Amino acid sequence: MAEIVIIGAGPAGIGAAEVLCAKGLRPILIDEGARAGGQGYRRPSEDLALDMNRLMGSEAQRYTALHSRFEALLPAIDYRPRTLVWAIDGNQLHLLHEGKAEALSFDKLLIASGAMDRIAPLPGWTLPGVFTLGGAQVALKDQGCLIGSRVAFLGASPLLALAAKQYRDMGAEIAVIADTTPFAAKLAAFPALLRAPRTLLRGLWYMAASLQAGTAMLHGVTPIAIEGRNRVEALVLRDTGGRERRFACDAVALGYGLKPETQLADLAGAQFAYDADFRLFLPVIDGMGRSRPGLYLAGDGVRIGGADAAEASGALAAHAILSDLGQAQEIDAARALARRVERLRDFQRGLARAFAWPKAQIAGLPDSVTLCRCENVTIGEVRSAMAKELGPIEVNRVKAMTRCGMGRCQGRVCGPALQEIVAAGAGGDGVAAGRLRGQAPVKPIALAAAGDAA
Repeated sequence: MAEIVIIGAGPAGIGAAEVLCAKGLRPILIDEGARAGGQGYRRPSEDLALDMNRLMGSEAQRYTALHSRFEALLPAIDYRPRTLVWAIDGNQLHLLHEGKAEALSFDKLLIASGAMDRIAPLPGWTLPGVFTLGGAQVALKDQGCLIGSRVAFLGASPLLALAAKQYRDMGAEIAVIADTTPFAAKLAAFPALLRAPRTLLRGLWYMAASLQAGTAMLHGVTPIAIEGRNRVEALVLRDTGGRERRFACDAVALGYGLKPETQLADLAGAQFAYDADFRLFLPVIDGMGRSRPGLYLAGDGVRIGGADAAEASGALAAHAILSDLGQAQEIDAARALARRVERLRDFQRGLARAFAWPKAQIAGLPDSVTLCRCENVTIGEVRSAMAKELGPIEVNRVKAMTRCGMGRCQGRVCGPALQEIVAAGAGGDGVAAGRLRGQAPVKPIALAAAGDAA
């Protein structure tokens, strides 16, 4: 029997496992997290009395249903939580579980690695008290902690209003919700957003709830700086009227939407193409999630689409695996899943315009701003390297010359902004700047563990 491995136990991984188990297969489900659910449906620590129904709001029923379905799956799968896939070599995964290295071979591999925050730097963004938007939600969902008592939310993402509501419901004061995209861009994207009316209405409700609570909600702002001596003290912005405004706060949640976690797909041999709407290099797949023979990609790890699209794309990729194993498929069911995925991902393209990545703001940042916080590389150092005779004009060469992107996060945080800085310096677009190549280990591991694997 073919060895089928799924990486990621979020909605995509769970959706795929359900389809495979229904056909009598027993997939191996590997997850870096301690509990299934992914980021969106993260479960709190077992000893934490946190009211998730209150925290999840309108998504509480879907949250509970997903975890109930996963519990029902457990007897039929080989579930391996707290396990990091840190490298892929041919048809072999290199794993790390509780400090112990292991190799695992596969015949079919489905990667559902999820997404992480996309971050645009600004002066002061390395101060203590600045969190990614997702990090702020993890602190709340996983540990029941607030990142501050008076929190400012900055970026370009529909999740700003959601996270602000969650923080407000748990007792935090919201200093401001500051969106860098003009409100007119949201109106222009409205036809595309109607592709998922339920999600659109939910987002509008979150925004209305913030306004009803008296929270300042600004659109089209230009971030100037996060101020503070030893930690965050204020967020300074310029509004659409050109007025500089200062919002006192003790924490900032920063996020410009999500970016797929594609490092494992890269190591597994996926091909990539530039997507101008998202301004990212994304893996190339067919309509059912096939990347190459034996490799399948699903969920936000390949295209941002949200939890519903992730679950449907995971099920769709599982149908592709079954088909490639020679099993007869329910064509109507697969087609319905494909239409659902396409519709929800089209909605996300509308969101990419309504909450646009601020490429011009990034290109205009001062030299003194830290770009790569892992290696403490400033934007000025990148520009200086590029300005030299025969200086690099491609991100991997810039990385080699400056160490930007060589640190613990391997360019996960600084990569998108580095791409814009390089593109602006070379006088081209994001596609001309190139793509940071993934390499093992995808996350920091002990040298002893790597030695054991060898």
